[in-house]
Amino acid sequence: MNPRPTILCPIDFSDASRMAVRYGRALAEHFGGRLVLLAVEDPLLTEAMDLGTGHLWSPDDTRGELERFVKAALAGTSLQPADLAFEVAVGKPAPEILDVARSESCDLIVMSTHGLTGMRKLFFGSTTERVLRETTVPVLAISVPGEAPSTLQDIRRTIGRILVPVDLSRASMHQVQIARGLSEALEVPILLTHVVEPVRTPLAARLHLPSINLERKTRAEDALNELMATVPRHLHAEALVAYGDPAEEIAKVTRDRQAGLIVIGLHGSPMLGPRMGSVTYRVLCLAHALVLAVPPVPTAAGASSDAQSAAHA
Repeated sequence: MNPRPTILCPIDFSDASRMAVRYGRALAEHFGGRLVLLAVEDPLLTEAMDLGTGHLWSPDDTRGELERFVKAALAGTSLQPADLAFEVAVGKPAPEILDVARSESCDLIVMSTHGLTGMRKLFFGSTTERVLRETTVPVLAISVPGEAPSTLQDIRRTIGRILVPVDLSRASMHQVQIARGLSEALEVPILLTHVVEPVRTPLAARLHLPSINLERKTRAEDALNELMATVPRHLHAEALVAYGDPAEEIAKVTRDRQAGLIVIGLHGSPMLGPRMGSVTYRVLCLAHALVLAVPPVPTAAGASSDAQSAAHA
């Protein structure tokens, strides 16, 4: 994050977004940042209000409700350490969220997910999904139930351990360095993991799979160790190679190792820009943890960033 980061927190006035407000507030307070609270109104509802009540809707109407909602959500916490800004937009939520993130030069979006709960959630909110598909800044997706945090210490207790699933592509270094920074700030250990997927090919019947799988596991361990070398020893980093379906194994490791935060990468496409892959989507659906989705850095900047990160490790 920048020395004085800007954190965007979209609000839909639900209990879930109340949780997101408290996470955003704790982060903004700790990093001395600015917290932007955004409410997006449906244009059809504003028109219906004008026609049905005779009262012309004004952004100030929603802004007042937004301020009251945030004040109630943050009851018992101090508002002074971080600046608060209240924004109201009219339109479809995801495009408006992305537009405000760009116009306010936000460093992080903190938002709740919506959908089914339980071990086998089938989907989460379409707004969150679209934001994750198009964002150019990291998104902290809040889906965990329980008591909302008031301070960074509360967040630290909730997280306990940071899990970093990596695909061992070039983008993995950027992902690990972000997790490293969070590990240092929160004083929690970090666990790097890579999931080796089963071989699915007609050639499998003619190959000696045990030896091939051992080779794949060995290569994955070597690559993880290279990433581990960039993490200071005092952060107590660990490496783990798992085998199976990536999303299923990531969810299992999250549960077994009691990781409260997953730092996972979003993919990049020269034509489409940042996008959310199926593994990231399924992890968001399966895992009971906070998820920080990290967009890829541009190719040139990514190479420079990786080199700098390795040099300063």
